[in-house]
Amino acid sequence: MAPDRSARGDSGDRAPGDRLDAAILRASPEFDAVEVARRTGVTVDQARRLWRALGFPEFVGEKAYTAADVEAVATLMGFVDSGAVDFDMAVNLTRGVGQTMARLAEWEVSTLVSRVEELESGEEATGSRVGSALRLIDEVNPPFERLIVYAWRRHLAAAVGRIEAMGAKDEDLHTIDVSVGFADLVSFTALSNTLDRDEIGDLVEVFESRCQDVVARFGGRIIKSLGDSVLFVTNTAEEAVGVAEGIINVIGRDSKMPDVRLGLASGPVVLRLGDIFGPPVNMAARLTQVARRNRLIVDQNTADLLPPEEWEHRRLPARPVRGFGLVEPVAVRRR
Repeated sequence: MAPDRSARGDSGDRAPGDRLDAAILRASPEFDAVEVARRTGVTVDQARRLWRALGFPEFVGEKAYTAADVEAVATLMGFVDSGAVDFDMAVNLTRGVGQTMARLAEWEVSTLVSRVEELESGEEATGSRVGSALRLIDEVNPPFERLIVYAWRRHLAAAVGRIEAMGAKDEDLHTIDVSVGFADLVSFTALSNTLDRDEIGDLVEVFESRCQDVVARFGGRIIKSLGDSVLFVTNTAEEAVGVAEGIINVIGRDSKMPDVRLGLASGPVVLRLGDIFGPPVNMAARLTQVARRNRLIVDQNTADLLPPEEWEHRRLPARPVRGFGLVEPVAVRRR
């Protein structure tokens, strides 16, 4: 479905922000929270909880909601009323959608900003950045929406498969055994103080994209990235070591990139809201703090999971690790 151009306000009688909002939302706000609640059969408090879960501030008494907002609440409450999930579960799902889409939206905008500048400096200039942005919305958003649904389905299928393949415990489907890896750029804070904004952005983008490529190659997945660090999981310890070696090769061995430290730990973790929690996560992060530059160290659990005919390992001197006391990290290498 193509955007409704009549809602875009191309006549110039709207502020630039309003024109962009109208082009993206394809509708104008016409309901307040009380009207949304009345039309969807929820309480005002429930409507506001769902809105906050999406990550938006409350609008008290303002007509800030569109017909699409009303339809979204009605759809969500439809499968609550059917008994598929309860309301608290619906709020959790909504929070996940909100956080994921917020980051995706920021990612899309930051990526396309440079394209807007290119359009306005070339032969296809419209005379204003807003004009070029509206044009990009027309061209990019419809296929991008289809891509989002496709990617969600693929990742949903993969997530269900992982729970089965990774041996989720029958008594707790949220708990799985994995190898957890943490990659951390060395002296990133000091380095970032010497770079301009574009250079920092380029550095982070290269680091994250290269890590993503390596993790995907070994069948793992990135749980989250924090600019100068990446948390990932794999099904096996061998895959985790492969990822770590790959990251060292593409980051630490590149003279244009900072050095990197890697820590790995293995064991049961708890899955919650797209994140993971448990001692292996904390241990992997702590190990990066004591690892040498462009080196990998692991915990004993990870070393024990590696086939001894292919890997050799040696214990390093014990050192204090916050939250774990004295720990003997392990260095591993292929035979």
